Amino acid sequence: MSKSAYVIRHVPFEDLGLLEAELRHRDYEIEYCDAPVGPIEPNQAQEADLLIVLGGPLGVNDAERYPFLQNEREIVATRVQSNLPTLGVCLGAQLMAAALGSEVVPAERSEIGFGPLRLTEEGRDSVLAPLDGRPVLHWHSETFAVPDSAERLAETDACSMQAFQLGEKLLGLQFHIEVEPEDIEAWLVGHAHELASEGVDVEKMRRGAQDYAADLRSQAHEVFSAWLERLD
Repeated sequence: MSKSAYVIRHVPFEDLGLLEAELRHRDYEIEYCDAPVGPIEPNQAQEADLLIVLGGPLGVNDAERYPFLQNEREIVATRVQSNLPTLGVCLGAQLMAAALGSEVVPAERSEIGFGPLRLTEEGRDSVLAPLDGRPVLHWHSETFAVPDSAERLAETDACSMQAFQLGEKLLGLQFHIEVEPEDIEAWLVGHAHELASEGVDVEKMRRGAQDYAADLRSQAHEVFSAWLERLD
């Protein structure tokens, strides 16, 4: 019997990537909602077997400039507070954290590029276990404290909050393991202004995507398949 995944996307190239194959394999029917043009359907977001909130170049606190974010925040909050299966990536994780009472604030510095992830003790016992010490793609400039009752799963030298879980159903990731390495060029073009202003070495990011491609795919499969298994 098929299941439903409702996916909130903020920019076209930040999609499910490697996660899509895992969902298809488990017979999920996938429906994207492009939040800026929306509208996000509250009923679909609440009734779906799984809600996935992807990343984007906005901040949780940008609703004054981008009004759709207020509606999205409310929809995510209702879902999370109902403890329904939800995965948040980057902006999605920040929206989940805000819904659970954490303040999302600017980080001391942006973290953009491939770098190793360091798992906490809880993280090593979680579905993220395959990622301990392994390079993943980081791309964020905001952070937050671990939400009440949640477990902090991962950190880096630049950011102490890289992932959290609350029970078996709520998982927030600041980093991007969903990105298909072959799609990195779309990210580099789509975020060209940010990369230039942050002084990021674009060629280094291309090389990272190429050098780590096999490991990135394998690790994404292990993590996502293990988490989805827990939801079945």
